[in-house]
Amino acid sequence: MISKLDKNATRKKRHARVRAKLSGTSARPRLNVFRSNKHIYAQLIDDINGVTIASASTLDKELALESTSNLEAAQKIGELVAKRAVEKGVSAIVFDRGGYLYHGRIKALADAARENGLQF
Repeated sequence: MISKLDKNATRKKRHARVRAKLSGTSARPRLNVFRSNKHIYAQLIDDINGVTIASASTLDKELALESTSNLEAAQKIGELVAKRAVEKGVSAIVFDRGGYLYHGRIKALADAARENGLQF
């Protein structure tokens, strides 16, 4: 049986491998995703300047979600971060799944971001 600590350590190793290969620029920022048991967070990051361009999470007051840890919440965060990015003039991004497998909440967030104007 794999303990929670080992699962997160494995995810962090996977994330380090992914991060070694991709980086965000001001022209194509990195869409970073973090998933906890209760919430999901997304940020657009310009790694060259070390600046967060836009962010969204299930903790945002304007969303008023019933549940913050399901596919519906992830879709709302994808829509919100895409809208905030388009307002800042960003349409092309690099997707950083954060070491998580590309399914479930991560896939829902990515698909919603694509539908709302982000290209990756």
